[in-house]
Amino acid sequence: MMARKLLIRDVTLRDGQQSLFATRMKQAQIERVLPIYKDAGFYALEVWGGAVPDSIMRFLNEDPWERLEIIKKEIGNISHLTALSRGRNLFGYNPYPEEVIEGFNRNAVRSGISIMRIFDALNDTSNIKSTVKYVKENGGLADCVVCYTVDPKFTRKERFLAKLKGKPLPKAIFTNEYFVNMAKELERMGADMITLKDMAGLIPPRRVGQIISAFKKNVKIPIDFHTHCTPGFGLASALSAIIHGVDILDTAILNFAGGPAAPAFELIQIFCTKLGIDTGVNLDAIVRINKILKDIRVEMADIDSYKIYPIEFDITKDQLPAHIDNIFDDAIKFARADDEVGLLDACGKIENYFNFPVPDEKVKFAEVPGGMYTNMLSQLKQLKQEDLLPRVLEVIPTVRLAAGCPPLVTPTSQIVGAQAVNCVIDEKNGKPFYTNNSNQFVNLVKGSYGKTPIPVDPDFREKIAGVREEIPFNTAVYETQPNPSFPKYGENVKLASTEKEELLLELFPIVANKFLNDRVDRIYGMRLKETELKKQLAFEAELKKYMSLSPEEKHERLIEGLYQWN
Repeated sequence: MMARKLLIRDVTLRDGQQSLFATRMKQAQIERVLPIYKDAGFYALEVWGGAVPDSIMRFLNEDPWERLEIIKKEIGNISHLTALSRGRNLFGYNPYPEEVIEGFNRNAVRSGISIMRIFDALNDTSNIKSTVKYVKENGGLADCVVCYTVDPKFTRKERFLAKLKGKPLPKAIFTNEYFVNMAKELERMGADMITLKDMAGLIPPRRVGQIISAFKKNVKIPIDFHTHCTPGFGLASALSAIIHGVDILDTAILNFAGGPAAPAFELIQIFCTKLGIDTGVNLDAIVRINKILKDIRVEMADIDSYKIYPIEFDITKDQLPAHIDNIFDDAIKFARADDEVGLLDACGKIENYFNFPVPDEKVKFAEVPGGMYTNMLSQLKQLKQEDLLPRVLEVIPTVRLAAGCPPLVTPTSQIVGAQAVNCVIDEKNGKPFYTNNSNQFVNLVKGSYGKTPIPVDPDFREKIAGVREEIPFNTAVYETQPNPSFPKYGENVKLASTEKEELLLELFPIVANKFLNDRVDRIYGMRLKETELKKQLAFEAELKKYMSLSPEEKHERLIEGLYQWN
């Protein structure tokens, strides 16, 4: 009997470093681990998309396309290279015209991406559709995302008051059926695989088991599970996904795992070994990569928000203490028995032994993504009103419901969070909610970002956006970014000289403008200096030659020069 296989998508070089170190790995640091990744044999490596293109231009002055192409050249076809994009929104808030979406996906696939993970912050499948088409047309695989999110939490009093007003609050929106129906729609749309993506780490193990089992019964394509460890569910939920038949699992290597990042591959491998599951990963390579990652993490200490390093652990030879090894066995037993309390307790003890950050109880209680929580706190601190945070957390469900109950996923989580802060500030100043509204919140309510999971009340839409009917974003009014010329360097020198550079300009206008300006000045400014230097050297050589002539010869040269001038 053949062992069951579990494919591993390593997210260390994109999601791992983005979660822990604000996406600041330099190209040189990436290149130190690439030759070993070539030996590791992961099913896939997530290396691009997300915050990578913006961050490396903004902070490292590096070219995103070059990064991708260098990684592809080193890895070849040994592992799939994967990227993350927001469908029609790509990397921004507003939808882009079809030609931008097509150009980006065509170039991404041709530069090395073989799996494009596509999500939409509203779980609106129509925002994913065209990306699926363009990725597949260019030979890539479409990994379509079902974004996991939780229902708004309302108190009994809030529900009672709403019922009295004749507008009862919905009891359940994001049911297992909701997620299954979306997965089936994505499969019909042409998805090659489905990812249940829990970007906030909010999905508990029992719910994972239910949804993965339902996916396996209702769709025929492979199922991937992606989560984070922020509130303490990550490792337990990953084990539950394995027990319930997930095909692919996202992990990060030990030194780039845990906390706000993904579960550690090494811990998943221990579970898989005990379960007789083959991951196909070369463990010797993992040990070598992990050692280099520790060095890189130390190098990035100034932007490491945790500075809590996992223990030194060589999965090829280090023996776990008997009591810890037994806890791994207990966790498997609890996962199989659907004992969520026991499973979470066991996985918590395992992560504590490996010295991962403790769960963030604030995020767990608030049921909001960690990034959303810290952004709201930062917004309040700037106003010197951080004491209002508990009230903001109370208001989030109301704001979210009014806006059509968008999933708490970037960027909608940030839009809802910022608006909740605005509402509480309004309240403190004696004004009604929604006196001050961000442009993004107005556009969300208007319908610019797509269809929300439940309809927005027309009266509320009219109050916020001035219209009663949903109005989709009109890409016909989209204006391409200017691409100026540099006459001082030559009549054909432009800010963006290739389609890839033009795409950077469209997708990241402010950051790419500075990046490309610097590049033009560096390349053509150097060429101009070289040209001027050559002219100066030629002049000096001619002058030296002239000075060595006799007075008669100098006079003749002068006469010749005058005649030539005339």
